[in-house]
Amino acid sequence: MSMELDKQFTATLNDATSSEYKNLKSSIESVLNEQYKVITGFIGVSVNRFREGSIITDFVVQATQVKPTEVAEVNKNIPDAMKSIAIVIGSITAYYNSQTPISIPQITYTGTSMTLTCGPPEINVGQINGSEWTLNQGEITESARIKVNTSGMVSMLTVDNVILADIGIYECTLIGKVINFTQKGDTTNKIQQAPIVQLQSNLNVYCNGTEGQKQPLECCVQSPYTVTWFSSANEQLSSTIDSNSEETCITYDYVLGSCSELHKINLVCKVDNPKDYNKTTVMNIFTQVPTCVGTPYGSGQVGDISRIGCDVGQDGSRTAVCQQTGWMLLQDTCIITAINNLFIVSTNLKEAQVPVFVTNLSSTVQKVKDKIATSSATISAIVDILNNIASVSTGVVTASVIENVLETVDVIIGSESRQSWTFLNANRTGNASSALLGSMESLSERLVGEIAFETPRISLNRTTTFNNSFAANLNNSISIHVPNINNNVSFTTITFSTLNNVMPARNSSFDANLFNTTSNYTVTDNAINAAVVLVKTNAMVQNVTLSFNKLNSSLLLNPQCVFWNFTLLNNLGVWDDEGCTFVSDINNIVTCSCNHLTSFSILMATDIPRDLREALDIITYIGVGISLASLVICLIIEGYVWKDMTRNSTSFMRHVSIINTALSLLIADICFIIGASIAKNPLENPVPVGPCSTATFFMHFFYLALFFWMLVSGLLLFYRTVMVFSHMSKSTMLAIGFLLGYGCPLIIAVITVAVTAPGNGYIRADDACWLNWIQTHALLALVVPALTIIFINIIIVIVVLFKMLRRGVGDATQRDEKQTLVVIVRCLAILTPLFGLTWALGVGTTISSTNKGIHIAFAFFNSLQGFFILVFGTLFDSKIRSILSRKLPTASTGSNTTRSTSGGISSLRGLNWINQLRGRRYMYRVSEAANSSSTGASESFVNI
Repeated sequence: MSMELDKQFTATLNDATSSEYKNLKSSIESVLNEQYKVITGFIGVSVNRFREGSIITDFVVQATQVKPTEVAEVNKNIPDAMKSIAIVIGSITAYYNSQTPISIPQITYTGTSMTLTCGPPEINVGQINGSEWTLNQGEITESARIKVNTSGMVSMLTVDNVILADIGIYECTLIGKVINFTQKGDTTNKIQQAPIVQLQSNLNVYCNGTEGQKQPLECCVQSPYTVTWFSSANEQLSSTIDSNSEETCITYDYVLGSCSELHKINLVCKVDNPKDYNKTTVMNIFTQVPTCVGTPYGSGQVGDISRIGCDVGQDGSRTAVCQQTGWMLLQDTCIITAINNLFIVSTNLKEAQVPVFVTNLSSTVQKVKDKIATSSATISAIVDILNNIASVSTGVVTASVIENVLETVDVIIGSESRQSWTFLNANRTGNASSALLGSMESLSERLVGEIAFETPRISLNRTTTFNNSFAANLNNSISIHVPNINNNVSFTTITFSTLNNVMPARNSSFDANLFNTTSNYTVTDNAINAAVVLVKTNAMVQNVTLSFNKLNSSLLLNPQCVFWNFTLLNNLGVWDDEGCTFVSDINNIVTCSCNHLTSFSILMATDIPRDLREALDIITYIGVGISLASLVICLIIEGYVWKDMTRNSTSFMRHVSIINTALSLLIADICFIIGASIAKNPLENPVPVGPCSTATFFMHFFYLALFFWMLVSGLLLFYRTVMVFSHMSKSTMLAIGFLLGYGCPLIIAVITVAVTAPGNGYIRADDACWLNWIQTHALLALVVPALTIIFINIIIVIVVLFKMLRRGVGDATQRDEKQTLVVIVRCLAILTPLFGLTWALGVGTTISSTNKGIHIAFAFFNSLQGFFILVFGTLFDSKIRSILSRKLPTASTGSNTTRSTSGGISSLRGLNWINQLRGRRYMYRVSEAANSSSTGASESFVNI
C-alpha cells in the first residue's frame, strides 16, 4: 500500500540507516499496526521505503486472508490516525502483488500479433474498474498497434506487428475499488525475429534453345533458419546449400527444357521451421532476344517486371520495369529491420522517452551505416522517425538529444546516399528531403543554452549575442552578418556541408510536369553549389548578409540566393529567392542579402545551357558514329594491305602502330557509348559507381593507349632517321611498342584508380561516366600524358624535318623505308597538331566552362578522331592507295598487265579528292615486275 504525507522530503529519507528515516518509519508503523490489527488474520505492518512527492510512504500489510470490506474500512480511518505525524493527501492505495505471472504465448514471431492476459485475481479484490499496463516501467498507451481490453476480472493486451523492442518486463494492474491487483510477465525468449525469406519473386528467363539450359534459383534466409525448394505440386527439390554465420542460401538449378512457347513456372521456397513462412518465385520464360540484361534484375523484354529480394538484415523487395534504356527502378521497399523496428516504436513515442530513444537510434544507425546509404526505404524511415521525434518534443530539446539526432542525420546525407535521395526526390507525392529539413528546423527552435557540436558533415552552434549585431564564420564555408538587433539575442545555426546530396535543385520556377513518370529523376538545369545553413533566432531580423564558398568553382552561370520554401509545389517544397538578392560573386565567394532567416543556400545554373547541351549531344553522337565507321574501315584496309605493306621492319612497326592506334580509339569510343548509356539510364542516376567506374577505367586506358601508340610512331621515326646506323630486330621493336603502347597506359590507369577511388573521387558524381575533375582532378591523368606525348612528337617532327633538309632521308636507308619514313613524318605532322588542338580545347572547356565556341569545337574534333586517323593515317599513304586501286575489281578487259595498269589509274581517279585535299599532282610509272617474286606491280612517285 502507499499513502502521501504532506511533509517536506529530505535526502536523508533515502538512507535507511539515518536516524530521521528510522524515527519516521517507527512512528508510522506504530500508527498503522494499531489501525490494521482489527482485520481478519492480521500479522503485521512494515514500511518499505519513502519516495519524493511530498513524502510517499510505501508499506506492506501482512494477513492470512484478505477481506476487501475490512481493508476499505480501515483505510478510511488512516488519515485521522496519521494527523499526529502528517496530513495524508488523498486516499490510501492498496496493492496485491500476485505471484502468478501474466499469461504469455510460448513463442511469438515478429510481424505477428501477441496477446497477454492479466488476471483473474486469485484473491477477492472487489470490483475492478479498469487496468494499467507498463513495459519496462514505461506506461503503455493504446495506439493503432496496441489495444487493451478489460472485462470483468481480466485485462488483455494485444500487440499487433510485434517487434523485438516489445521484449521486456510487462506489468499489469487491475484497478479495484479497494485493492489494486498487479501481475508481471517477462517476454524475454518469448519473442523471436521471424524468418525473412529472400528470393527473386518475379524472374524473367530467356530461353536460348540450348539443350540442358539451366536457370539457377537462389533462396536465402537469415540464420539459424533453413529453407527448402518445392515445386508447385509440393514436391521437394534437390538443392545445394551455402551457409554462413548470417544466412543460409540454397540454389536449385531448374532445367528449362523445350521453349516452344511462353509459359510460367511457379516454385515455392519454404522455411523448415516454423512451417508458416514461405515465398513463391514466378519464372516468366520467353524466347525472343531480351532488351534488358544484367544483374541484379536479370533478363527481360520491354514492359517486363522483375522483383528481387533485399540484402541480409533487410526486409522488403525491389521492383524494376524493363525499358528500352534498361531496367528502371519502380519501387524500393528494402528496409533495414532494426531501423524499421525503431520506426514502429517512434509512432507511439512519449516526450519523456525521447532522450533514451534518440541514443538508441544513433547507436543503431552507426552500426548499420554502411547499408543505409543504398537503401532509400531505410533513409525514408529514418526521416519519419526524426519527424516523430520533432512532433513529440514540445518542450526543451537538450544538448544530448540534438547531438544524437545530428549524428543520425550525418549518416544519411553523405555523397554515398545521393542515389537514394535522387530516387526519393523523384516521388511526386513524397517529400522526404523537405521533411528532413523541417524536422531540423523544428528541433532547433527548442534548443536552449550555449551549444557547440560537430559531426563530419554538420556543424551546430547556438550562442547569445550581447551586442547590437551578430556575425559568425560557419565551418569556414559560410559567413553571416546580422546588423541592428537588440541585446541578449540568441542565434542557432546548423550548417550542412553535404545537403546538396539530399535536397533537389528545383527552384520556384520548377514545372511539376518535369516529374518524369518514366524515369526516377527530375530534369533541372540548377545545382546546389554551397553548404546549406539553417539559422534560427528569437529576434525580428530585417537584414542579413550571407557569404557562401562555392562547392564547384567551375559553375559560373546565374547564381541565385535562395531559401527552402516548404509550402510551394503542393507542400513538396522548392528553393525560393523571395526576400533574397544576389550581391556579388568574387573569388568563388557568393554574397547574398536577405530580409529573413531560414534554410539558405545558393542555387547556380550548370555550365552549359540545355539548348547547347542538345547540340553537343547531336554533334558527339553523329561524330562518334562516323568515327566508329572510319576506324572499322581503317582496320579492314590495314588487314587488306598488310602483306604488301610490311616488307621491312620500319613499315611493319608503322602499320602495327596505326592498327593499335585505331583499335584503341575504337574500343575507347565503344566504352564511351556504354558509359553514356549508363549515365543516361534513369535507374542509374546519379551514375552508379561500379559500372561507371569500369567504363571510365577502360575509356581512360584506351585513350591513353591511343596517344602512347602515337608516341611509338614518333619514336620509330626518330630512331630510323637519327640513329641510322643502329639496327633493332622486329621482335625487339614489337616488344618495346607493346610495352609503351599498353604497359604505360595500364600503369597510369591503375594508379589513378588506386589514388582516387578510395575517396570516391575517381569518377564524376553525375551526368557522365568520366574522370573526376572537381574533387580530385583525376582527369589530369589523361590530359597530362596526352599533351606531353603531343609535345614530344612535335619536337620529334621538327628534329626529323631538320635532319631531312640537312642531309636528306634515305642516305642510309632503302627506298621502301624512305617511303615509310616520309609517310610517318606526314602522318605525325598532321595528326599530332590536330590531336593536340583537340585536347587543348578539352582543357579549355574546363578553364572557360561557359565559352560555347570551345565546347562545340571540342565536341566536333574529339568525336571525329577516328575519321582523322582513317584519312591522315591510312588513306594519305600513296602506296596503300596504289595497292587498293590495283586490287579493286574494274570493268576493263584485256591482259593481266593492262587490267592492273588501267585499274590502278581508274581507281586513283576515284580517290582524286584526297589528292586535291593534299594540293599535289603525281606522275606514275607503272611497270610489270615480271621477274619479281612479288605478285604486284612496283611504283615510283615523283612530286611535280
